[in-house]
Amino acid sequence: MEKLFKLHRPFLPSGDQPQAIKKLSESRPGKSTLLGVTGSGKTFTMANVIANQNKPVLVLSPNKTLAAQLYEEFSLFFPENKVCYFVSYYDYYQPESYLPAQDIYIPKETKVNSEIERLRVEATASLINRKDTIVIASVSCIYSLGNPSDYKNLAFSLKVGQIIGRKKLIQKLIFIQYKRNEVDRAPGTFQVLGNTIEVNLPYRKDKLRIELFGNEVEGLQWVSKQNNTVLKTLDDALIFPAKHFVTTERKKKAALASIKAELQQYAPTVKNPLYKERIQQRVAHDLEMLNEVGYCSGIENYSSHFDDRASGQAPYCLFDFFEDDFLFIVDESHIAIPQLHGMYAGDRARKKSLIEFGFRLPSAFDNRPLKFEEIEKKHFKNIVFVSATPGDYELRTSSEVVEQIIRPTGLIDPPIEVVSRVGQIDHLIKNIKETTEKGFRTLVTVLTKKLAEDLARYLQEQHIKVCYLHSDLKTPKRTELLQKLRMGVFDCLVGVNLLREGLDLPEVALMAIMDADIESFLRDKRSLIQLIGRAARNTESKVLMYGDKITKSMRKAIDETDRRRTIQQEYNKKHGISPKSVKRDVTKSITKLQGAIADASVYGKKRKKQQEAAQSAQDLQSQRIELESAMQKAAKEFDFEKAIKLREQWKKLQR
Repeated sequence: MEKLFKLHRPFLPSGDQPQAIKKLSESRPGKSTLLGVTGSGKTFTMANVIANQNKPVLVLSPNKTLAAQLYEEFSLFFPENKVCYFVSYYDYYQPESYLPAQDIYIPKETKVNSEIERLRVEATASLINRKDTIVIASVSCIYSLGNPSDYKNLAFSLKVGQIIGRKKLIQKLIFIQYKRNEVDRAPGTFQVLGNTIEVNLPYRKDKLRIELFGNEVEGLQWVSKQNNTVLKTLDDALIFPAKHFVTTERKKKAALASIKAELQQYAPTVKNPLYKERIQQRVAHDLEMLNEVGYCSGIENYSSHFDDRASGQAPYCLFDFFEDDFLFIVDESHIAIPQLHGMYAGDRARKKSLIEFGFRLPSAFDNRPLKFEEIEKKHFKNIVFVSATPGDYELRTSSEVVEQIIRPTGLIDPPIEVVSRVGQIDHLIKNIKETTEKGFRTLVTVLTKKLAEDLARYLQEQHIKVCYLHSDLKTPKRTELLQKLRMGVFDCLVGVNLLREGLDLPEVALMAIMDADIESFLRDKRSLIQLIGRAARNTESKVLMYGDKITKSMRKAIDETDRRRTIQQEYNKKHGISPKSVKRDVTKSITKLQGAIADASVYGKKRKKQQEAAQSAQDLQSQRIELESAMQKAAKEFDFEKAIKLREQWKKLQR
């Protein structure tokens, strides 16, 4: 049977990779764990495992940044296949909630990123349309999504020679959530130019041109959005809905009747007259909006009515767009698995107050993320957990744990030095300066945001080029700071919990862990090993742990690091390998994908406006200087009339 995925190998597997690929491929389907150290090429190993099987693939990542890195890497490994990106499409998300103690109702507020929305629709359309699809997703993929059957059934095909009226075609596009817009040619819109209709499909970079002759489809073409050139002439085309939440007219009518019936049944049970009146008014308003325009604020809370789901039944999500037989990879599983565990409980606690105080019907509980048991029972049949520090769940449930300790580069885990707290800042400053003199960078991790800011401020006073990084900074800003660190704009970066999983910074040769002896989530064995791994891409690197004692977690992390060092050293000696630092182009630290998403974000648009304003101010300044020179020259030549005119223009610019 011909292979579904075609892997482009930039190099052959080496180190521990060959045995890891063999074991993981042979244990499919089933539950396995890949325990791979930082820098051992875990992504390349997984790419080989994907190439050895013929099933769609879902790769789950704990956050958007790591997902973007994986997207870029898998796109390079599989250029002939479809690699997709599916994460939360909100730049800003304030969920609807009610605080009873303060009697404050907080309405839902969102800012949707148009580029991520396009990528999400592209992912689901690709899963329905082709099997050779790899979807890189964040944990948001377990949240409610539209019914895949409706999404698939509402897609319609067009063929050259097909009889369909212009008006009917436009109605079909509008019914599946496309908007007519002659000015803004954004994804999910279409334009009508006489007998030509151009559709901006959200899952394609090119637009579809439909040419009609009377009631007949005369031509179909893929056309470049940039320069309007015809890229390909088609015999037929399939148009999927512009949004995930689409439904038929019949289902809409049934949903309205079902919502009304629930209100009539639930309202008499509400004892408080204020809450009773509130829920009746809100639902009546929503029903009117749904009936008139097909939409209302908070429509997702009625999803069980539109999907015709029983109370408690799992909602549709990204998993339902896959067939039952797919390969599931969980990257950085020690973080992702706890995330999957916690999503449902947090969502239910917020909804409970909304329902109890008359803001929502009880069916709002059914608009929720999946429970962990629902995911585990149905989707953990063919799964690979990937982590340098797998959690207890992964180790307990996996039929096989495959170690990938040996790095192809020969790099050895950094030596660890435990340093007393007495005089720790002076010791840290001395080591930062020594590292900078060698041309490398430093990472310092602390326990709180305030400590990060205070320490960065103090180091700056000591003439160190430093910045801080924590969760209050927006994602594009964090990416920008990391890039500046790599470029040498900063020599040191101070952070909290963001300096752990997935950060690829080859220039870092010093990792300083402050308060290493305080037993906590941020200083347990797994966290410490992950922090040590940030300095495992440079032959000159070392780790400093500041503390007055060696805790159990510190001892376990040091012992595990020493074990890994010994294995790598023996392999290097046996094969005559000299360790080499990882080299990576600085410009690649911000991927094209991240760049496009950042430009589409509120932050990106704001930055663009600021740049335009700065450019405008710069242009005015240049004009002012030119006018001053011309004015002085005219005065020297005794052409006072010209000088006066120039002065008036100069004054205008000044204002």
